[in-house]
Amino acid sequence: MTYNDTIGQLPTPCYYYNLELLDATLKNVLKESSRYPGFHLHYAVKANANPVLLKRISRFGLGADCVSGNEVLRALECGFSAGKIVYAGVGKTDREIETALANDIFCFNSESLPEVNVIQEIAERMGTKARVALRVNPNVDAHTHHYITTGIEENKFGIYLYDLERVIGVVQKFPHIELIGLHFHIGSQITDMNVFRSLCLKVNEIQARLAQQGIAFPHINFGGGLGINYDQPYEEPVADFKNYFATFARFYEPLPQQQVHFEPGRALVAHCGDLIAKVLYVKEGKKKKFAVLDAGMNDLMRPALYQAFHKIENITSDKPEEKYDVVGPICESSDCFGKDVLLNGVSRGDTIVIHSTGAYGEVMASRYNLRELPGVFYAG
Repeated sequence: MTYNDTIGQLPTPCYYYNLELLDATLKNVLKESSRYPGFHLHYAVKANANPVLLKRISRFGLGADCVSGNEVLRALECGFSAGKIVYAGVGKTDREIETALANDIFCFNSESLPEVNVIQEIAERMGTKARVALRVNPNVDAHTHHYITTGIEENKFGIYLYDLERVIGVVQKFPHIELIGLHFHIGSQITDMNVFRSLCLKVNEIQARLAQQGIAFPHINFGGGLGINYDQPYEEPVADFKNYFATFARFYEPLPQQQVHFEPGRALVAHCGDLIAKVLYVKEGKKKKFAVLDAGMNDLMRPALYQAFHKIENITSDKPEEKYDVVGPICESSDCFGKDVLLNGVSRGDTIVIHSTGAYGEVMASRYNLRELPGVFYAG
């Protein structure tokens, strides 16, 4: 049975994961990162928290980057070592901090001095010590959509550069905090390596400034952000890990014995997942044709949330191509997967594949309009 035949028989809407491609991607990222001693990987669980994928990723030895207490617990349940779990997020609750401390995770990536104050208080009450890296806002523009840019100066994320030395001085006095490093994350879907070069140079400046005051840390975490080719998923099914790691190896100047951490998410799982849908109706207007799918923005939020592009394909038809607005059934005008999309002529019942939805697809699905959550199927 061919790929198209298999896909065509699935109950829709559903997510379909190619586990062989996931394995190939994991082998590639490990091969490229292992060229540089001291590089460590933590998979960003927020990209996709599907247990089948998580267990697969953990077996390759990656750590986990979590942004909630439940993500910490899910990572542990799926085989990730507590000693390789980092925990970020601007709004950690007391209960979530307690969960992370009770499981002795590797490190909190802390976003503010008030947060570190609370971690100190809870660690003291629990009779333990928390390892902390301060997330620094380096004022480096990732040049991506403003909803996924996190490194410019005025932002809810991280500690501002002008306040960094003061915060370090305060935190170093906390008896139940072990300050082990700095954390940076400037945004997502970055494909221009010059952006990462700029980040490296900025971190070099920060470390040099701190070194003049006798401050040095054993760990630096550059976060994630590496993008994928959404336009050509067949031509580039694996992200450009080679140039990504080579950029950091060339331009970042680590201190002796310093360990360097990365938090890839989208780049590991996006291409291995597709959203499969069926055409319910073809609606014709004066100037447009609409392909109305049984999948909606509740199944895949990215296009409605920040106008994200996904390659869309009609795998049923071999008719001449026409332009369609590909839309869902949700009672919102933003429930649109693409406008003026070239598709082979569409008819009711055709199978539509929305590619590269393995990241921020299933994990963001909701039951808006009381719709059922999408199904999930695997190959390989």
